[in-house]
Amino acid sequence: MSRVGNKPVEIPSGVTVDLKENNLVTVKGPKGELTRKFHNDIKINVADSTITFERPSDHKEHRALHGTTRSVLNNMVVGVTTGYERALDIIGVGYRASKSGNKLILNVGYSHPVEIVPEKGIDIDVPSNTKVIVKGIDKERVGEIAANIRSVRAPEPYKGKGIRYEGEFVRRKEGKTGK
Repeated sequence: MSRVGNKPVEIPSGVTVDLKENNLVTVKGPKGELTRKFHNDIKINVADSTITFERPSDHKEHRALHGTTRSVLNNMVVGVTTGYERALDIIGVGYRASKSGNKLILNVGYSHPVEIVPEKGIDIDVPSNTKVIVKGIDKERVGEIAANIRSVRAPEPYKGKGIRYEGEFVRRKEGKTGK
């Protein structure tokens, strides 16, 4: 039995949830609007200020969809009320980030600067030249953009240089030893 799927999602004041045919859900809030189509097997019930979910059977696929549907819809509600952000740290001598217009420019040891243009609905902040913050209302998009920035120069285990998530632990390795 899915414990996550059985928990109802609370709808805060100022947020409206519209359920259309074929499980097309639109969530509107103070920060914006998100729309997503969910699997037709999971029944979504929108009451006064709660959303509940029902699955048709105890098949493995339905059990998995039950909790996933609830989590994704909860992330949509949280996104339009408070939003999401992901912070990245840049570590390395001469490694830095800057912002030009809406583009993020990374100088991370390559012969050329790397430019990243965020998609619509995503905002990138550079509070210092070694810190980048990705903000948005869609948790999935924020995480994907942050992962793309990190993949430009992932942290390496010998010197620890690279772009890492804030608070990420990089296990260090010992280098070669001479005779």
